[in-house]
Amino acid sequence: MSNMALVSFTSTLLHWYDEHRRIMPWRGEKDPYKIWISEIILQQTRVAQGWDYYTRFIERFPTIQRLADASLDEVLLVWQGLGYYSRARHLHEAALYIMQHYGGVFPASYVDIRSLKGVGDYTAAAIASMGFGLPYPAVDGNVCRVICRVFGIADDIQQNSTRKIITQHCTKLMQGFEPGEFNQALMDFGSLQCTPKNPNCENCPLATRCHACQYQMTNHLPVKSNHIKIKTREFHYLCQVNNGQTIIRQRVDNDIWKGLYEFPMIECEYHRVREKTRDILPSEFPDKTIWQTKHQLTHQTILAFFYLVKTDKMPDLQPHEILVDLSKLTSYPFPKIMTDFIETVLKNVKSQSKAKAK
Repeated sequence: MSNMALVSFTSTLLHWYDEHRRIMPWRGEKDPYKIWISEIILQQTRVAQGWDYYTRFIERFPTIQRLADASLDEVLLVWQGLGYYSRARHLHEAALYIMQHYGGVFPASYVDIRSLKGVGDYTAAAIASMGFGLPYPAVDGNVCRVICRVFGIADDIQQNSTRKIITQHCTKLMQGFEPGEFNQALMDFGSLQCTPKNPNCENCPLATRCHACQYQMTNHLPVKSNHIKIKTREFHYLCQVNNGQTIIRQRVDNDIWKGLYEFPMIECEYHRVREKTRDILPSEFPDKTIWQTKHQLTHQTILAFFYLVKTDKMPDLQPHEILVDLSKLTSYPFPKIMTDFIETVLKNVKSQSKAKAK
C-alpha cells in the first residue's frame, strides 16, 4: 500500500470514528493514571461491565498517592465482583512502585510504563499513545481482526511473529496522525463495524480496500489457534457458626483469588470430603451441602460446595484465619461464589442468630 493509500485509509478510519465513536467515561482522558486504570479494568472485561467499576475506583482512589496509601484489602474490596483479581493486586503494587521510584508522577516513556507490574505491550502502548501522544500501536483482538482482514494476513495471530507484522502495519498507518486517536479509532472499528461474526461489510467505508471483503474471507480471518484446556476443581467450604461468628481465611498461595477471603476450604473429590475433614472439625460433618454452585473461569471450572457447621466450640485458628462476626463479612473482599453464598444463603443464618440472641 502506497503512502497515499495509507493516508487515505487512516483518514477514512478517523472520519468513521468521528461519527461512530463509543461514549465511555474515560474517552478523551489525558491523565495517564486514569487511562491506566481504565485499560487494566478493560482487560478481560466488557465495557458495559467495567464502566461502573471505573467510576467507583476513581472516586475511591482519585490519584496514585491515594491508591498507594490504601491497603490491599481495600483495593480488592472495591474490585470485588470484577474478577481476575491479579489486576487489582498489580495496580496496587505498581502504585507503590511509582511512589517510590517516580515520586508519584506517572512515568512518561513507553519502556518505563511497560515495566510496571501487570502492564503488557498493548496496555503500555495504549497509555503511551493516549496519555503522552507517543507513536505506539495498541494491538488488541479488535485491531488484529481489522488488520488481518484488510491486508489478508492468514498467519496465526497467537504467534508473536504475526503480532509483529500487525504492529508494523499499524505503525505505518498512524504516521502523521494523532496516535491516541488512531488507536481508539481502530479498536472501535473492530468492536462495532468489523465484528468477529457478521461484520457490516455492506456499509463499511474500507470495504473496497479490504482483502477479506473482496475475496469473501471474512469468516476465515483472522486465523487463531485454540489450545485452552479447561481444568475442573472441587472446592468444599466449611461455614462454621458459633454465637454469631464464623471463621474466614485469606488466600495467600499463587493461585486464583490470591488476597481474597473465603471460609476454610478443602479441595478434593466429593466422596473424600468427609475423610478430609475428620481431624479438622470439632463437630460432626453435616449430612448434606447447604448450597452448591458452578463458577466458570477462563481456564478452570470451579464446583463449589458449602456446608453449614453449627458448633459449640470453634477449632483453633490456623495461619491466615480470623474469627469474624457474621454481620461484618461484607467488610472483607471475597470471590463471587462466596458473595453469592453470603447474600443468598448465609443471610438467613444471620437472622436466626439475631433471633436467638434476643
